[in-house]
Amino acid sequence: METAIEVTNLVVERGKKVVLHGLTCSIPRGSVTGLLGPSGSGKTTLMRAMVGVQIVKSGRVTVLGVAAGAKSLRSRIGYLTQAPSVYADLTVRENTRYFASLYKGISPADADAVINDVGLAGEATQLVGSLSGGQRARASLACAMVSKPEVLILDEPTVGQDPVLRDDLWQQFRAMAATGTTVLVSSHVMDEAGRCDRLLLIREGRLIADDTPDAVREQTGTTDLEAAFLHLIRSGAYA
Repeated sequence: METAIEVTNLVVERGKKVVLHGLTCSIPRGSVTGLLGPSGSGKTTLMRAMVGVQIVKSGRVTVLGVAAGAKSLRSRIGYLTQAPSVYADLTVRENTRYFASLYKGISPADADAVINDVGLAGEATQLVGSLSGGQRARASLACAMVSKPEVLILDEPTVGQDPVLRDDLWQQFRAMAATGTTVLVSSHVMDEAGRCDRLLLIREGRLIADDTPDAVREQTGTTDLEAAFLHLIRSGAYA
């Protein structure tokens, strides 16, 4: 498969602490890749480097064949941060239509369709500030998706969502990948790992696995991905 994102020997420091230790990985086009690991493991830092907003000490990150952060990528990448990135004093529809207006060829109807995709059709006319935390996260997701990006980078998009909505969102991610979008989803919930085509398991800024869920299970001799993750940590395979 073609590669959408290539990370080579990436080192990131904050203060005197190394956050990412020479990390190398690649993400195939048109796939759903899970970036999993405990809180504080470096997932968000890695995603920020992919988007091009993270200062790095050394290494290289390319997205769709060009350096991360390049101006040419702005309309080709959607990025959902952990904190809601929408305007609280606008409605859900006003937010998505505003973000749609920033891109050529994206109509108000396209923006309204994305609201339906994230399960907020009934809240389209509500002010974002009046929504629950989970609903605000979905409003942010709609704004990240509205440009129909080739690469969609999502930092813990299912946190605070009930099981039905989580399942709906994962079905949406898979549908997007089926049409060629590359989706990278971070999570610290291991039961989401099995929904991915490929897994990047990260701990303390080091990659401890980069493979399919089935291959990770086979490597560790278990059918449970959480048990597999623990096995990899305890074996010291990442050191």
